[in-house]
Amino acid sequence: MNELETVVMITAVAGVGGTGIGGIIGAMFKRDSEKAVSLLLSFAAGVMLSVVCFDLLTEAVEQNKDSSFHVLLVAGMVLVGYGIIFLLNFWIDKSTNKEVSHIDKNHPKTADQLSELIHSDHYEEHKKQNDFSSLLVAGIVMACAIALHNMPEGMVIGTSYVQDSTTFSAVSSSMVLAIVIGLHNIPEGMSVSVPLIAGGMSKLKAVVLTSVTGIPTIIGAVIGYSIGSMGPLSLAMSLSFASGAMLYVVFGELLPEAILMWRSKLPAFGMLIGVLVGMIMIYL
Repeated sequence: MNELETVVMITAVAGVGGTGIGGIIGAMFKRDSEKAVSLLLSFAAGVMLSVVCFDLLTEAVEQNKDSSFHVLLVAGMVLVGYGIIFLLNFWIDKSTNKEVSHIDKNHPKTADQLSELIHSDHYEEHKKQNDFSSLLVAGIVMACAIALHNMPEGMVIGTSYVQDSTTFSAVSSSMVLAIVIGLHNIPEGMSVSVPLIAGGMSKLKAVVLTSVTGIPTIIGAVIGYSIGSMGPLSLAMSLSFASGAMLYVVFGELLPEAILMWRSKLPAFGMLIGVLVGMIMIYL
């Protein structure tokens, strides 16, 4: 198996597998899981942050650490990666929040309940109005939006795999990221399957469609691997873009949602454990 095939296989497990598992869980959805999901999200956020700070950004700067312009280029690409994921998430929120009446200008900008995180609150709203066709459309919108959202995440895995091959690290950062992104994709898979099933689609079809939304992760991985393989400058730009994308996922999604879903000190502790686990996996 060559390197590209390995990247595709790893990413397929993280993208298609993660969202598919989320789709299956969504089909069996229970409402008493906020605390467990909060800890899962905060732990994943910690591991992602550790990989970005101790691995991806460090390697991006090391590609030409003697150049001030190079450092500014790395910083600029981080902002680009962050901004693109922000815009994609803004579109998702704009397309879905209007479906539920309780989300207004005073509501937190991110989910503070599991029902909001996976959009099962849409089901309750449309059930009151006997309007299941609109709910099905909302599910399809979520599927398309998350499919686009998954492509930059795939680029993260593909680019980090190129970096692994140049540093020969004992523990593959691409494998660590694949695992964490797979965990992160579980709630996203739930957010697709729940409104689809509530809108009248069979559970099997909903789970299959949910899994399909993970395919762009593979496309992104191939793009990230191809760009990163072009040379040191391309690798540095790809690693920086990937870092920015992951930083938005950490600070714009995972950590706020984890804290809002469980308003205690434990999500922060879960993130700390995630950072330490990530650091140990990178340096041991």
